[in-house]
Amino acid sequence: MGAFLEKRRPPAHIRPQLDIGVRVSGQSVEIFEVRPRWHRPQEKFETPVAKATYVKSQGIWRVFWMRRDLNWHRYDPAPEVSSVEEFVEIVHEDKHACFFG
Repeated sequence: MGAFLEKRRPPAHIRPQLDIGVRVSGQSVEIFEVRPRWHRPQEKFETPVAKATYVKSQGIWRVFWMRRDLNWHRYDPAPEVSSVEEFVEIVHEDKHACFFG
C-alpha cells in the first residue's frame, strides 16, 4: 500500500486540501480521500474510494467501489482478485473512472 500512496498522493503542498489515505480494518483494506469541509476548513472529512475484502475460505479479495448512493458495490470489471497488489493496480489504473472519477 505504501507504493500505491507514493504514486497517487498529491504533492506535499496540495495535501492540506486533498490527500489520500489507507485503512486496514478486519479483513478489509479501504482507500479514501481526505479533504477539509467547505464551511469549516479546519475540520477534515473522508470520502471512501475503494475497498477490498479478503475471503479466507476462497483465498480471494473482493473489490468494491463507492457509488453515488454511498453504498459499496462490487466492481464488475474485476469483482475478485488474487492479491492486494492486483487490487491496488486496478484502483490506480481506474479504467472505468469508478474510483477517482
